[in-house]
Amino acid sequence: MSFLSKLSFGFLGVVFFSALFAPWVTPYSYETQNTLNTLATPSFSHVMGTDRLGRDLFSRLIYGARVSLFVGILTTLLALLIGVIYGSISGYVGGRIDSFMMRVVDVIFALPDMLMIILITVMMGRGVAGMFIALTLVSWVTVARLVRGEVLRIKEKQFIESARALGASNSRILMKEILPNISGLIIVTLTFRIPVAILSESTLSFIGLGIAPPFSSWGTLANEGWKSIKFYPHLILFPSLAIFLTILSFNFLGDRLRDDLDPRNKAKFS
Repeated sequence: MSFLSKLSFGFLGVVFFSALFAPWVTPYSYETQNTLNTLATPSFSHVMGTDRLGRDLFSRLIYGARVSLFVGILTTLLALLIGVIYGSISGYVGGRIDSFMMRVVDVIFALPDMLMIILITVMMGRGVAGMFIALTLVSWVTVARLVRGEVLRIKEKQFIESARALGASNSRILMKEILPNISGLIIVTLTFRIPVAILSESTLSFIGLGIAPPFSSWGTLANEGWKSIKFYPHLILFPSLAIFLTILSFNFLGDRLRDDLDPRNKAKFS
């Protein structure tokens, strides 16, 4: 594992640990206000300063990580589940069923993701549930196309023909023979789709369609900081850095996993 991969893994570990144990890591509650200490610059008592209501920015950043990671990871896992099932069935069955299922994917894929997310969020209402459903509905199609392509490639292999000759059922072939052989692709896809979901959630929260106060996500904090960027740049600097470094770490980790799990790379060095 390279230095960047180790650094990314360590950073993500710190972020996950801080988010999980936020009540014990943070010096203040995310909603504790101190109107006598509003818009304070970073200091020993408030390492990232305070917002316009006197709330500790560091504490709100840690609690915001809970929302951003929760939405990013769970929506990606659900989209991965739907995409793997849909793509596997489409690629394995083939024929007209495959053509019809892929046309449905093409129609959804042709629509702008952010436009669909905004429309679904507006219909569902502001909050975690609306974002969760919106991000899931636009994310699974990419996974389905990737999985279908791999299933089409693997189902022509000799060991699949041998399994059919031995009388294995279609469901057994899919579960025992094909899916284990695309597990590497699924893991790598997971590491790349999580930062996309985090960025989408942050974008929604930044434009005012995300988490409602007093709860916060990184996008909500960036939105609040944007309003005071001229005189209090630290309010947008720290949430933006958290988003940037988290997405960058996931991408570095995904690149490393792709290199390690890709059988073609293993063949080159074997």
